[in-house]
Amino acid sequence: MINRTNIIVLVVLWCTVQWVAPLFAGASAKVGVMDQQLIFERSKAGKAALEDMAGYAQTRQKIISSDEQELKELQQALEDPNAKLTDAVRQEKEEQLRGKVEAYQHRVQEFNREVQQKRGEMVAEYSRKIAAAAQAVAQKEGYAAILDKGNDSMLRIVLYHQAALDVTELVVKEFDRQNP
Repeated sequence: MINRTNIIVLVVLWCTVQWVAPLFAGASAKVGVMDQQLIFERSKAGKAALEDMAGYAQTRQKIISSDEQELKELQQALEDPNAKLTDAVRQEKEEQLRGKVEAYQHRVQEFNREVQQKRGEMVAEYSRKIAAAAQAVAQKEGYAAILDKGNDSMLRIVLYHQAALDVTELVVKEFDRQNP
C-alpha cells in the first residue's frame, strides 16, 4: 500500500523529470526560488496585514484576560475563609462560577476559531498576490519557473539551491509595486 509520503516523493520525482528532460534535449530553462514567508514578512502590505492580525488577536486576548480575572475573583470569594456564606448563597455562587467558566470556555473556542479563520483567509489572499508578483518577475526576467523554497514548518520542496537563483527580493519589490 502506498502511503502519503511515497505519493509526495513520486510527485516530486515526476516533476523533476518533467523539468530535467528538456535540459537533456538541448533546451535550457531558467529556474528561480523564493521564500513566500519572507516575501509576506518583508513587503509593506504583508507587514501591515501581520500587524492587523496581531492587533485582532490581541483585542481578543484582552477580553479573555478580563474574563479570567473575573473568574479568579469569583473563585477567591468562594474560597475566602472570612466570608460567612450560607449554604444557599454558596451554592448560588458556585453555580454562577460554573456558568461563567462554561461561557469563558465557549468564548475562548470561538475566538480561537475566529483568529484561525481570519489567518487562513489572510494567507490565502496573500498567497494569490505573491503568486501574481512571482509570475510578473518570471515573465520579466525570463524564468521558466519560480519555486517556493518552503521552510522548516512546511514541506521543504527545494532542498538546495545556489544563492544566485533566489529571487525573493525581486518578488518583494514586485509585490510592493502591485500592492501599494
